[in-house]
Amino acid sequence: MKKFFALMVLGVATIGAARADTSDRFSMGGWIEKFQPAIDQANATGELFRIRGHCQSNCTLFLGVRNVCVERSAQLLFHAGHGRGPNRYVVNQSSTQRMLNAYKPKLRQYIVAHGYMNKLDFSAISGARIIDEFGYKECPRR
Repeated sequence: MKKFFALMVLGVATIGAARADTSDRFSMGGWIEKFQPAIDQANATGELFRIRGHCQSNCTLFLGVRNVCVERSAQLLFHAGHGRGPNRYVVNQSSTQRMLNAYKPKLRQYIVAHGYMNKLDFSAISGARIIDEFGYKECPRR
């Protein structure tokens, strides 16, 4: 039984390692249904989740992953949440709040104070700044 349990733990650890993810396929944003499964998976495995390159809109939700890191060269683009269809150009407070809830308090305060979440236009913050000013972990070099 001990051997079986040890093999199961090793198998789960191997599967988790294979599923370690990056923001690459989510870089252009999209709807929450696309993001929530990846966020849940990253949080469940505890594997390092790397934010790198271009990361806009709901891609920034990955800042809320419990073991997230940000590459210095990343570029994160923030805006208010919005509705769908005819409401695509209308700020949606619940979508906006979902994004805000994913951010550390210092980043949240900054983007609210600077009006990033009151408009649908993108406002950019570099990965280096996210690390240095807002306390996010820098990704280890590979």
